[in-house]
Amino acid sequence: MSRFTNLGDWLNWQETLHPKQIDLGLERVTQVAHRLALLKPVCGVISVAGTNGKGSSAAMLEAILLAAGYRTGCYSSPHLLHYNERIRIAGENIDDDSLCAAFAAVDQARGTISLSYFEFGTLAALYLFARSSLDICILEVGLGGRLDAVNVIDADAALVTAIDIDHRAWLGDDRETIGREKAGIFRSRRPAVCSDSAPPASVRAVAMQLDAHWYAPNDGFTWTQTGSDWSWASKHATHEHLPLPALPGAHQLQNAAGVLMVLETLARRYPVTRQAITRGLLATSLAGRCQVLPGPVETILDVAHNPASAATLVTFLESRDIPGRTRVVLGMLSDKDIAAFTATLAAVTDDWYLATPGGERGLSARTLAAVLDSQDSGKGARQFDSIEDALGQARAEAVSGDRIVVCGSFISVAEALASHV
Repeated sequence: MSRFTNLGDWLNWQETLHPKQIDLGLERVTQVAHRLALLKPVCGVISVAGTNGKGSSAAMLEAILLAAGYRTGCYSSPHLLHYNERIRIAGENIDDDSLCAAFAAVDQARGTISLSYFEFGTLAALYLFARSSLDICILEVGLGGRLDAVNVIDADAALVTAIDIDHRAWLGDDRETIGREKAGIFRSRRPAVCSDSAPPASVRAVAMQLDAHWYAPNDGFTWTQTGSDWSWASKHATHEHLPLPALPGAHQLQNAAGVLMVLETLARRYPVTRQAITRGLLATSLAGRCQVLPGPVETILDVAHNPASAATLVTFLESRDIPGRTRVVLGMLSDKDIAAFTATLAAVTDDWYLATPGGERGLSARTLAAVLDSQDSGKGARQFDSIEDALGQARAEAVSGDRIVVCGSFISVAEALASHV
């Protein structure tokens, strides 16, 4: 008999099941996956890890493979508005009833084994994929790689995207250490692709130790932008005059280049035409990644929350010249590098609207203001109890030609989206 009958009850209960919100390690999740016969998927598997760009890369992989006619599964996290966004089958979000059935199956199989919220969801995704007659699935790592629940599966090809310092408490304090953790998704004699333009030496070292098939920019593939299109080449394939990805931002070319290398490594089993690549690049959409809501005062939503993603956001904003002011609605989590993030963003910010995002890890607007004051970059910054309040004030003060930028965390963007719809 199922423990609950609706999705909300399942999710609320999962948040209380395990003593730690984040508990890296594969022993518990592997035991349950074995009981559910999930450890050897029938379909192909692509795993995607990285600090920045893994969500965009997973979305591009999904869009191109769908355009090529394959039946896909895609697991990603976190979600913005609805948990169902985390699991897609054939390009569609999973429905509540299917999710509840999968949760019930995982609950029954786990017995007395405690699972974290993320582990429970990962197992549910694998359970649904195993029963959906898929050709191939894309699994986005939640945190790290080596000890992330997604890594219970041996992927046919693995992609590590841009690496930066984030989640220090779990992954380490430098790019080499973090890169080693991300590279934990590589497998022996299988493709190991990295799209970081200057990957830490540790990532390649892990691939070499495993005798994996290593590919990285200028070390297996290259890409160049020429005006309004771009070209990509590897040892065995060339694609010239491709359309720029629909996802905004120059950084998406780096992600797309890694995606094409992954697809090239799987071409014998999953051939993809140039037409499918073109259609997929143009069809990819992903909320909260330099997402522009147009209008007299445009709103830009971006989940940037670490220094590297802040720099990427700044580059994007600088590429969109406006006559008015840039009003930044900022809400961050307490475990982030607040000082480096805000120092980077200050270069393009005229007005700060500081908010306390929801959730236990939300950093108070007061603390955020203190960081800005210490940098002498928060003059005139105002504090609000919520993203909704901060965004409302920014909208009230903005005039035609201004823009509002909401960033700092997934939670902040989610709350802004919720107020928009």
